[in-house]
Amino acid sequence: MDFTDYIDLATERLGGRVLAANDDFFAPKENLLKAAAPVWITDKYTDLGKWMDGWETRRRRTPGYDWCIVKLGLPGVVHGVIVDTAHFKGNYPESCELESCALDGEPSVEQLENPSTKWSTLLPKSSLAGDSQNRFPISSSGRITHLRLKIYPDGGVARLRVHGEVIPDWPALERAGGEIDLAAIENGGWVIVSSDMFFGSRNNLIQPGRSTGMHDGWETRRRRGPGHDWCVIRLGAAGTIRRVEVDTSYFKGNFPDSCSLEVCSAAREVTEPDALAALPWKEILPNSKLKADSLHIYEKEILDVGEATHARFHIYPDGGVTRLRLFGRLAKGRA
Repeated sequence: MDFTDYIDLATERLGGRVLAANDDFFAPKENLLKAAAPVWITDKYTDLGKWMDGWETRRRRTPGYDWCIVKLGLPGVVHGVIVDTAHFKGNYPESCELESCALDGEPSVEQLENPSTKWSTLLPKSSLAGDSQNRFPISSSGRITHLRLKIYPDGGVARLRVHGEVIPDWPALERAGGEIDLAAIENGGWVIVSSDMFFGSRNNLIQPGRSTGMHDGWETRRRRGPGHDWCVIRLGAAGTIRRVEVDTSYFKGNFPDSCSLEVCSAAREVTEPDALAALPWKEILPNSKLKADSLHIYEKEILDVGEATHARFHIYPDGGVTRLRLFGRLAKGRA
């Protein structure tokens, strides 16, 4: 499995922020975490120099390096990072380094910069190529909340992508009690695989909040043969699903005709498509008609099949869904 199949924990879409930088003379630090791909505008200049869609520091004339501190949108375990130097050709850093720490709450920049804060090396000093997506797999087992990106000696980085698995604050969720969306990204949900996502990413299904448009949903290509489309969601933790919401907002001539849902219990490490297909799936929502541009709520229709760790969502035959919510109660012990 490619590490980019995991969630980008740092994206501004999930609340990621660049808290501080020692320098961002040519281009602001906030550009680093933009969800959109970096762009190039040939004739665009500012009073300071060429406009660049990224974070760019001035030319360093003394020893040292430039740095910025990033608060992840959601805390988690990192499996890989992309240091994207798109459009930076004669002004990219020679190398970079990433450090990480775990501090819950809202620590101040002063606290993060304090010598008492323990930073660990996530990515050792590594060479970069210009105008490239520099990909670095990460072997990390610990939950982190903040990153410090160092660039040597100076220059520009367009985007920083930090792919991994969300690790929520489970004690807080358990103290709150009640039902939660077991599939939500912020609660550790992850859409592992789908039959197709030609027009929209499968992980859009479980993003926070309502969708902002067709682009912000899961949409498959037009099916020209038999069969139907589907995706598999690993729930944030084991639980019993009591209510299902299927949102087709913005999909008007391209919504699925109907949908259904199955669940099962399996090890979290199961991620390969063939292994997922072989799991003991049980239907929890029978095939149900869908309407265009509508929020569908299923509660009385939900069958009681016990606790689950995974869900398989089917759409017939194809089309687009903006959000899928699977509300239920956490299992004891969160297996």
